[in-house]
Amino acid sequence: MRGLFLFLILVLLSPEIVWADRIGDISQTSMMDQAKRFFSLKDPAVRYALLGSILLGISCGILGSFIVVRRMALFGDTLSHAVLPGVALGFMWNMSKDPVAIFVGATLAGIAGGLLVNLITQTTRLKEDTALGLVLASFFAVGICLLTRIQKISTGSKGGLDAYLFGQAASLNKDDVVLMGVVTVLAVLLITFFYKELLITSFDAAFAKAAGFPVALIQYALMLLLAFSVVIALQAVGVVLVSAMLITPAAAAYLLTDRMHIMLLLASIFGVAAGAAGAFFSFLSTNLPTGPLMVMGASLVFVLAFLFGPKHGVITRWWRRQSRSAQVQRENTLKAIYRVLEDREFEGEGVSLRELAENRRETIDEVRGQSRALKAHQMATLHDEGDSVHLTPEGWQRACEIVRNHRLWELYLTNEAHIASDHVHDDAEVIEHVLGEETVRQLERTLNHARYDPHGRPIPGLMDLKIGGQAAGGPMTVPGYGRPI
Repeated sequence: MRGLFLFLILVLLSPEIVWADRIGDISQTSMMDQAKRFFSLKDPAVRYALLGSILLGISCGILGSFIVVRRMALFGDTLSHAVLPGVALGFMWNMSKDPVAIFVGATLAGIAGGLLVNLITQTTRLKEDTALGLVLASFFAVGICLLTRIQKISTGSKGGLDAYLFGQAASLNKDDVVLMGVVTVLAVLLITFFYKELLITSFDAAFAKAAGFPVALIQYALMLLLAFSVVIALQAVGVVLVSAMLITPAAAAYLLTDRMHIMLLLASIFGVAAGAAGAFFSFLSTNLPTGPLMVMGASLVFVLAFLFGPKHGVITRWWRRQSRSAQVQRENTLKAIYRVLEDREFEGEGVSLRELAENRRETIDEVRGQSRALKAHQMATLHDEGDSVHLTPEGWQRACEIVRNHRLWELYLTNEAHIASDHVHDDAEVIEHVLGEETVRQLERTLNHARYDPHGRPIPGLMDLKIGGQAAGGPMTVPGYGRPI
């Protein structure tokens, strides 16, 4: 973080070699030349737009994270619209686009909007979402009326206030960026020093209040910081889209982690990446707006997290379910092979596909496909032109484990839960695939290392598994029978 702010200071103090009124408003050149010019940072408009986008990404990322976990997304949208009257009043203070005056006016308007929401919810029967909708529409309408009035004034039409509606990062100047830097540093410092208080009030406000934390004060302080962040983001992305920069990077980070400090870091990174990407791509053409491109970049990050997140991603969960289903199918096939061998008292080395199909009550083609899946995972080999399947030591060991899990659970339900032995099979069919070794050891101790299930069939024990899992070529002992296959 220290290196980032040092970079910002150096860029701000660098000489202004070439001026550009807007990102992309330069002589028409190829996209490659435009890209080289962007990364050279020679144009002050590019530098200010890029720095502003980076600062915007940091502040919106870290504050948006708390907004998401507190389920205050609609409040952020309301606040972004509620500050518009303050922008107009700040301009009307001295009829110029003074960043400080506009910042103060917008902040006061945002605070007034937040207080009005609380007043409505506390003094009426209306819910918070209704109050937020009322304040959003009312304040935004007042702001539009004031801006329309200002545009009819000779000096107002040239004030550039239209940038606050839809965003225009290229109109950022040195004073704007300095103000954004101050607010971003303030937000980072306050969240760093009061992280514990913010964390506990975000996830368990009742406990925090009982523990003596000033919950209401922390809530209002967060709203104030949020108002600051919204105001500095207005000129870059506009009133209409600023809520997207608050919510989208934080929502993407929320899908990727369950740790708040990691979420803050990821949301900041996503916000910075979206801001920098928006500034870059808008520089490549004169007709590409910066603010919407920032939001599109953040939305792209969210889509990727939504689809491919390691824990909550839609495609990842689908793939995990498919993999789990295939694993269960393989383990059921291993168990079926074991039962075929057990039924003939482990005579012979392999199992024919016909025997396996009869046990599984499936077709020859279906069990052939299952046998090939076992071969692909090095748990079986196919012989007699693919009509016979032989378990490898690894496959035999896993088959013994599945059978052991199944029969131990049947015995546990029969002995400890007093369920009839003819009613425990279906439950054991499910649990056998998810029992961990520690749980199995506990079951064995609870059942005094029983050797037979409720139906009188041998239960493979620990020594059976160790012997059964010897390297290829070694003898494999029949569980419960004490003789090699």
